[in-house]
Amino acid sequence: MIKNLSLFIILFFSLISCSKNDKLTLVSSTGRINHILIVIKNSDWQGEVGDALREIIANPVVGLPQEETQFSINQITPRNFNNLFKPTRNIMFVGYDTINNFYTNKNVYASPQTTLSILGKSKEELINNINKHEKEIISTFKKNDLIVYQNKITKKHHNTKNIETFNKLGFTLKLPFSYNKVEDNGDFLWYRNTITKGQLNIIAFEVSYHSKNFSSKNNTVAYLDSITKKYIPGQFDNTYMMIEPKFTPVTKEVVLSGKSAIESRGLWIVKDDFMGGPFISYTIDDKNNNRLIIIQGFSYSPETKKRDFVFELEAILKTIAIN
Repeated sequence: MIKNLSLFIILFFSLISCSKNDKLTLVSSTGRINHILIVIKNSDWQGEVGDALREIIANPVVGLPQEETQFSINQITPRNFNNLFKPTRNIMFVGYDTINNFYTNKNVYASPQTTLSILGKSKEELINNINKHEKEIISTFKKNDLIVYQNKITKKHHNTKNIETFNKLGFTLKLPFSYNKVEDNGDFLWYRNTITKGQLNIIAFEVSYHSKNFSSKNNTVAYLDSITKKYIPGQFDNTYMMIEPKFTPVTKEVVLSGKSAIESRGLWIVKDDFMGGPFISYTIDDKNNNRLIIIQGFSYSPETKKRDFVFELEAILKTIAIN
């Protein structure tokens, strides 16, 4: 029986580092995106420690029409953590030690892989340690999955030199081959991936600081609606895609391609129709060229879960490179 998780991991690293000349070939990691394997005693998982973890992991993803948790999880005990589970890409160890600790490791049992250890001297201190690192728990696994997924889906992408809008506007995205052109006129780009249960879409365009229809950086929703009205009509006359006015998008400041940007997550609808779904967009402040670059991904997949679809769109949008 493992008495001390941190001791177990330290012993593991001491074995693989005995000789600098030794070569270790790691197996490929397994597991879907946004999934975590939690290694913790059943008594802790079923009690207050597990409640603290679930409070974080079960916190809903913002901007989705139905509530979906940040991660899907599986739980096993330290005794049952064997070779079957070690290749899992995202693993969280939760247990007790003589000191409170919180740390991550890369590629311990497989590659690519992230392991996160949360340790406490007592149940109360373990719970405090979990709550103290709430944001890091989410961001650690999200960042890991984002990099892995980007490498996977954008490994084979369209040649950006053949995309007119990219050439004219001076920025690029790694659009996977699964996305096909709907519109590319030099001013507006729209690519779509038709999936079994719907569609995933990417659009991109620029807005000049001096545009007559865009008076400030705070009215991007209204301006975006005017663009989608022009380029993304609905199936009936006088219908078009727009931001759901009953749901205020959730925003935060980020950095993309070295520039300040606003990330927005919310819902879109088709005016006077029943179509709709979630979107994620980035408004990038390109001061060097006196413009904003707006890139957006939106999905239409009725009666399905949408968390992982939005995650795919995020992964693609974050490949933006501005010349």
